[in-house]
This record gives sequence, structure tokens and C-alpha cells, in this order.
Amino acid sequence: MSKTLLSPMPPSAGAMLIRGAAAPRALGLPALGALALLICIPFILNQAFSYHLAIFICINAIVVTSLSVLARSGQISLCHGALVGIGAYASVACVKGLGLPFLVGVFAAMIAAGGVAYLLGRIVLRLQGVYFVLVTFAFSELVRLVLLEWGDVTGGANGVTGIPAASIAGYVFNEKPAFYALAVVATIGALVFFRFFYASPAGEAVDAVGENPALAEASGVGVRRTQLYAFTLASAFAGLGGALLAHYLGYISPESFNMHYSIALIIMMVVGGRRFLFGGLIGALVMTPLPEFFRGAVESQDIFYGVALILILRFMPQGLAGVRLPFMKRRPV
Repeated sequence: MSKTLLSPMPPSAGAMLIRGAAAPRALGLPALGALALLICIPFILNQAFSYHLAIFICINAIVVTSLSVLARSGQISLCHGALVGIGAYASVACVKGLGLPFLVGVFAAMIAAGGVAYLLGRIVLRLQGVYFVLVTFAFSELVRLVLLEWGDVTGGANGVTGIPAASIAGYVFNEKPAFYALAVVATIGALVFFRFFYASPAGEAVDAVGENPALAEASGVGVRRTQLYAFTLASAFAGLGGALLAHYLGYISPESFNMHYSIALIIMMVVGGRRFLFGGLIGALVMTPLPEFFRGAVESQDIFYGVALILILRFMPQGLAGVRLPFMKRRPV
């Protein structure tokens, strides 16, 4: 049917179709205060373990927030962990292998992960639902096997050691408090970027496609083009998380980015709330510390995760970010 024969979409339908079409609003003082307190807790405790945990929360928050972009477009990927690995290895190749600055390595990580996702998306984004999930699962395993077999470049099963610490303008972030400050800045920068992205025409198109692809297509929004853009953007920020992870740990291996990591990212996204800007941060804040708290009960971890997911999906289908608090309005952003 020609688009000219379609009746105009009423304003109410347009509002339902594009839920993210809202100008960014400033957070309330209570929310800002709570966020500032969370940021300061590791500095107050001043313990190596607290800094270590907080750094991982920040990195996971960046990666999970980026995964939410693809989820909001209507697709779920099981290769996001592999794309984090591609970013990590790309950054290491630039910084350790070529001796380039850390920021160049970060840029290369985002380009590599985003470029691979773009090429993959051009091929597989015609698939929908479980078929797309299965293809991304296969691609994740393919990346892991390539990293294992390409030992001359990736170190194979032994991984890469001696990765240089992050450094900017001559300052080396080789201490945990310093790297935590860097991770906080990167996390805030990613959240600010996505806050304005979701209020932009591109972000509105992502929400429209995820909410009703048929109606979005009829309104002139290209579904495949929008999902490809979302996949590429999400993967670029996954590469950013991979670069931070590699230069913090100083060691990476193919098993660091296996299927379990991708599943953990999806769990964090579901727990936090995929349609909320701070869903990724909340999911990472809740789920990242759990393995440490249950380290003495390794066999019970998967049971706990399963029970937690069932309860959240049953009683909080929008995730923890969708819970109404006295000082917050429950509204997707």
C-alpha cells in the first residue's frame, strides 16, 4: 500500500508509538544526592576491594546500558560479551602492540566493535526473534574460537598479560582510586550521551521500532536501518567497556568474554529495566556484587539468579528502575 493512502496518525497514537520523545529533564535533588553518595562510597570506605567492585560496576553499567539500546529496538543479542572482547583486544593491540596512546586505543576499540557489529547486522538483522538470538549465539562462539586459535596475535588460551595501565596526558591510572575516578567519568559520560540520544530523532526511532515495527515502518521509519544503527551504536560502547576492562585488569583471555558473560549482561539489563536510562546502572549495581557475596556457595549462585529473575519478571516486569519511589516518576527515559 502506498504511504500516501495511509490515513494520518493521530497525536495520541504517535505518543504511544514513540515513548522516548521527550526532552531531557534534570534529575531531582534527592536522586542527584543518592547518585553522588553512591559515587563517594568507595572513597569513604577506601578499601581495595571496594574500589575493585565499584570499577566493575561502572564498566558493567556502560556495557549493559549500551545493550539496552538494541533491546529497545526490539532485538536481543547473545554476542554482546564477544563484542566487549573485540574492543578489549583492539585496544590492547593498539596500546601494547603499536605503542599508541590509551585514548587512541579506546577509539580503536569502539570502531572495531561497532564495525564488526555493522557488518554482522547487515547480514543477520533480517532475522527476528529467536532466529536472531541463535545467530548471535553462534557468532559469539565463533569469536571465542577465533581468539583461541589465533594464538600468535591474541595469546590463545593463555591470553594477553602485561597490558599497560590507562594513561591520559601523562597521568597513569595505575592505582585503583585513580582508575575508579576514570571509570566514573566514563560512566557518567555514557549516561549523559544516551540521555540525549533517546530524546533525539534517532532515539525516538529506536523506541518506535521496538514498540511497534509495523506502525513505525508505515510512518516512514526504516525498521532494519534503525535496528542496524542501534546494534552498531550499542556495540561501539561495548568496545569502550572492553577497553576499560583490559587496561584495568592488565590481562585478558578469550574465556573472559564467553557466553556466560553475555548472559550475565542480559540478566543485569532485565533486572535493572531495559526501557529506563538508569536501568543498566541499577542492574549492574545489584548483580555485579552478588558473585562476591555468594563466593562460598558457588553451586547456589545459578539457583539464586534464576529465582531472582523469576520474581522480578513476575512482580516487576519493568525492572527495578520501574519501581515507583516517593521522589521519582515512573517513566521510561
